[in-house]
Amino acid sequence: MHHRSVAVYDRFLANLSRLLDKAESHCTAKNIKPEAMLTFRLFPDMFPFVKQVQLSCDFAARAAARLAGEEPKSFPDTETTFAELQDRIRAARGYMAGFDPARYDGAESRDIRIKIRGNEVTMDGETFLNLYSLPQFYFHIATAYNILRHNGVELGKGDYMGA
Repeated sequence: MHHRSVAVYDRFLANLSRLLDKAESHCTAKNIKPEAMLTFRLFPDMFPFVKQVQLSCDFAARAAARLAGEEPKSFPDTETTFAELQDRIRAARGYMAGFDPARYDGAESRDIRIKIRGNEVTMDGETFLNLYSLPQFYFHIATAYNILRHNGVELGKGDYMGA
């Protein structure tokens, strides 16, 4: 379970960090105010870029903790710059790295309790990872990627997937 969760989250958060580097360089090269990119939404009822990055980090870090049998740490949503988002990604990756892989033994059958839209839901770790956490995580990373592509940042599938 560690390999299927933390290793995946860590890889894609590293890729997200590189996407932020490219976005920041794009803003500099094109003389675009970073706030324009950071606050951009694909549609008015969707979260802006900053929130997509924050949620990507949150879904990864919270899942890592829950699957290890811990209550997740909370990260305040205070980022307003590329540098602060990079710090958030580093903090999430560092937090996940602090969990010993042995803590994930048996995590597939561990009860995971979360609130979804105000309702407490219990599912086993396998269901939580495959049908809730990973899909949420990928959604927010893909949305962040799409915001950058929509705004002209030169990215390809390889940037999203990583090496």
